[in-house]
Amino acid sequence: MCNNPLSFEWFPVYPSVVMASENVIVVSAENFDNEVLQSKVPVLVDFWAPWCGPCKMLGPVIDQLADEYVGRAKIAKMDVDPDENKPIAAKYNIQSIPALKVFKDGTVVADAMGMQSKQELVGMIDNALA
Repeated sequence: MCNNPLSFEWFPVYPSVVMASENVIVVSAENFDNEVLQSKVPVLVDFWAPWCGPCKMLGPVIDQLADEYVGRAKIAKMDVDPDENKPIAAKYNIQSIPALKVFKDGTVVADAMGMQSKQELVGMIDNALA
């Protein structure tokens, strides 16, 4: 055991991607077109990265929204770090994360950057559903 109290040996190891809700869709370059752009319902996409503190703080809100909007809207997460996802992040001008965009009929209809309250995200989704 290490004598340094700040050593990582004192902390449990967590996977880099922890999602509590099975209703959150993980999108990538491979399925972005099908899951987001061709979706019949609005899609909130959370552009994030595992090393991003505010992104991790937003995670539980994203999970709650995914559970609450089942059948009415999709809630998705896209990790911007993998090389294959970078062109999509660039296309949608993701320069800071978390970045949240609501897509409807293949078009961005609302967006926000940084930590957002659940109420703000609900408003974005509900406007797209109206």
